[in-house]
Amino acid sequence: MMKNIKDSYQHSYGLCLRLALVGVLIGLIVGAVDTIFGRVLLLIGDVRSAHLPYLLPFLALAGLVIVALYQRFGKDTQKGMGLIFEVAHGDSEVIPLRLLPLVVVSTWLTHLFGGSAGREGVAVQLGATISHRFRHCLSFPNSSQVLVVTGMAAGFAGLFQTPLAGLFFALEVVTLGQLNLYALVPSLFAVYTASRFSHFLGLEKFSHVLPLTQTITVEVFLKCLLLGLLFGLTGNVFVSLQSFFKKQAIDYLKNPYWRIALIGGVLSLALFFAHFGRYAGLGTNLIEASFSTHQIYSYDFLLKLLFTTLTLAVGFQGGEVTPLFAIGASLGVILAPVFGLPIELVAAAGYISVFASATNTLLAPILIGGEVFGFQNLPFFAITVIISYMLNRRQSIYGLQKAVAVDAE
Repeated sequence: MMKNIKDSYQHSYGLCLRLALVGVLIGLIVGAVDTIFGRVLLLIGDVRSAHLPYLLPFLALAGLVIVALYQRFGKDTQKGMGLIFEVAHGDSEVIPLRLLPLVVVSTWLTHLFGGSAGREGVAVQLGATISHRFRHCLSFPNSSQVLVVTGMAAGFAGLFQTPLAGLFFALEVVTLGQLNLYALVPSLFAVYTASRFSHFLGLEKFSHVLPLTQTITVEVFLKCLLLGLLFGLTGNVFVSLQSFFKKQAIDYLKNPYWRIALIGGVLSLALFFAHFGRYAGLGTNLIEASFSTHQIYSYDFLLKLLFTTLTLAVGFQGGEVTPLFAIGASLGVILAPVFGLPIELVAAAGYISVFASATNTLLAPILIGGEVFGFQNLPFFAITVIISYMLNRRQSIYGLQKAVAVDAE
């Protein structure tokens, strides 16, 4: 492990300067692309909400278009995030540029017609695809992996405008148990540039600074442990269910067109009758309700979990992170009175802890807690996230995430 740490700092000062400049350039480009993608996605969400009865019935048709696009133009890009991880690990060398329009258009279609999906996977793929174009400009060992991680960080930070979380998400998500410090310098410059530039261009950021500071007593500490267990279990269920649905769908409906058409039709009906599209789209409506006086039902988190895992398992496009935020926050609202803790505090802890469990990340969720909800409750967030993270049985929404073997001597 010490050798890995040493190796990660072998860049010369001159190379570090060039990497910093490239990081700024990547941040500017990715921030602009994130803004276009994100603002159109928000507009699509508004259109869907206003015309849901006319759009939701065509979810299956949108799915057929998505499958046709990938079959016709992007067979080598169908792995999506898997391809990004392969390049980050050095197992593949090329991220085709056509991944950009394919993943963006297919995600817009998924959301326009009511699919329950997120957006971070798209932003990370956009960032990695763009940054990978710079690999010919710099010649040094592992340059391809460095640039991919830099783009992943910029994509996450530009979309959510959480630069520290974006930085550590990219550094830790590729390999479980190891920070990819070789990409630290360009990623640092890229995340702050992308975050500030997307904000300057008008992309909205969700933040809700909590109006309280929770003291960590022995009683509160024990409650944090229990909350961490429950949130961690929820993240595990999300990953397991998504994998189960995907396997069953492929086993019983081998043709991708039939698969997305039939299950897409079922999803349309189910989403319509489940509170008239309450669980369609990103889940930001549930997040907003969790931090306001709006109604949260005891089953909101479960239905959002079911709809999202099924939507993504059958071939619709998008990410998982925003739905994970919604699942965790709405579950936190239900658990808060049981534990005798402030509702907004537990909702915030759920927001980040379910994400931590499902993605096998530790530092990024804690920093999201600080950047979105305020750093005054970082100890509370850290305890719940640590337990959620430790509960994970080395499974993740990112199937090609690798784990570092640890020698127990």
